[in-house]
Amino acid sequence: MRRGILFVLSGASGVGKGTVLSYVLSQDDNLYFSVSWTTRNQRKGEINSKDYYFKTREEFINELETTGFLEHAEFVGNYYGTPRSAVEEQLAAGNDVILDVERIGAFQVKELMPEAVLVQLVPPNLSKLRQRLLKRGTDALDVIGKRLERAKEDMAYYKKFDYVIVNDDLATAVDDLESVLRAERLRTTRIDNTDFAIHSSQDTQLEIELDALEQRIRESGH
Repeated sequence: MRRGILFVLSGASGVGKGTVLSYVLSQDDNLYFSVSWTTRNQRKGEINSKDYYFKTREEFINELETTGFLEHAEFVGNYYGTPRSAVEEQLAAGNDVILDVERIGAFQVKELMPEAVLVQLVPPNLSKLRQRLLKRGTDALDVIGKRLERAKEDMAYYKKFDYVIVNDDLATAVDDLESVLRAERLRTTRIDNTDFAIHSSQDTQLEIELDALEQRIRESGH
């Protein structure tokens, strides 16, 4: 059994990572979404253990000092992190895993697990991102300003990612991410030799039928 593939989706707040992921996850049974921990306040409509595990700073720090995280970072005064044990368990079981983390966290994952596939989701331009953040209405204006500055900084590192997807049209962005998943799963380096051997084997029953068919063709003179 092959080991699962670790995908990391990164992008600025408001770029649409959650929306794109929800569509992809609904169509891919072999993709496990690792829910991150955060100390930020729960937003309206968010569900604990589905969108994030909402924790206190004390709980987060305790986890960091004991079990540990695959990645963690602090942004706009809040901690975010991915517990490593849950991810390792899924990968060992042969399930592909996708993380939704910001740029620094993505690079932490890549350092610890070089085989991770990094995907950056970007807006068509910063003005469109600003528009989305203002219309979302979940952050104060000064926080939106910080998010835009962070987005600009993050996108300067785009060449450190394996793939970049522009989220201008949702359907296209979803299809692009699904294409990345398909392409990575088809890499020869991920194919198990034992599993692949079946493709160069023969089906005994079918060979008997084909021998009979070949004989009839000979007898017919063709």
